[in-house]
Amino acid sequence: MNLLENFSQYIHQAIALIKALIKALIKTLIKLDSVPAPSQKMKTDKLFYRIFLWQPELIAELVPGIPTDCQFDYSAPVVKEQEQRIDGLFTPVGDDNPDLPLVFVEAQMQPDRGFYGRFFREVFMYLGQYEVSRPWRGLLIFSSRSQGFGVETPYRLLLDNLVERLYLEDLIGRSDLSPNLALLRLLVLPESETPQSARDLLNVEASEEVFRRRLDLVESILVSKFPELSLEEIREMLDITQVRLEDTRFYRDVLQKAAKKAAKKVAKKHRRRCCYDS
Repeated sequence: MNLLENFSQYIHQAIALIKALIKALIKTLIKLDSVPAPSQKMKTDKLFYRIFLWQPELIAELVPGIPTDCQFDYSAPVVKEQEQRIDGLFTPVGDDNPDLPLVFVEAQMQPDRGFYGRFFREVFMYLGQYEVSRPWRGLLIFSSRSQGFGVETPYRLLLDNLVERLYLEDLIGRSDLSPNLALLRLLVLPESETPQSARDLLNVEASEEVFRRRLDLVESILVSKFPELSLEEIREMLDITQVRLEDTRFYRDVLQKAAKKAAKKVAKKHRRRCCYDS
């Protein structure tokens, strides 16, 4: 009888232990399921930061009234009160034209019901914190018009008079885009159309420096759009190894430089031979 009682007790204990383990497992799964997906905001912010940093003339294309030859410093300052970092700030270089505005840039690719309130709060906190005396403008870059950014009514005067909004989806069907805007369009093009558009962009006439910057940005955009592909596969997609680079000024310059170097080497060897022969 004692043996049966002990066996029954062990069975009950085992069942209780299994139940406890199942409960713990369920709690863990629920907790994991409730964790939001990692935000892509930082990755996107860095990409836009590089685009504007390496193509500062883009700001003149997107904000009316900015001279095309105006020079800006581009930074991502922190508002100390809440340690919030502004995506990008264009600050005019020099004091020659005090009427040139600061330009606050924000790129938002995901819905955010509190976006407008946060953006204007950061702007005015910055203006107060740094005692700004210049005028200011805003440039907001969104992927589509269907994104939700909350109520606009309290900010209507600011949005209508001081802020430019660029919806990248509006660029998709256009064929008259500058290289800068064509680069931004790559961010929202369907994946099936992206490789050819990227190759077309790289074939646009450009200096060596501009081409290198453009190629780096195109590669960065494609890496973010095709995370399953390696950089080598991205370059194969762009046909970098063969490629339509022969149609670019950069490629022709490289060939010319290589030809000149080769000619100099041949001439130098010829002179040496002449010296030895004599």
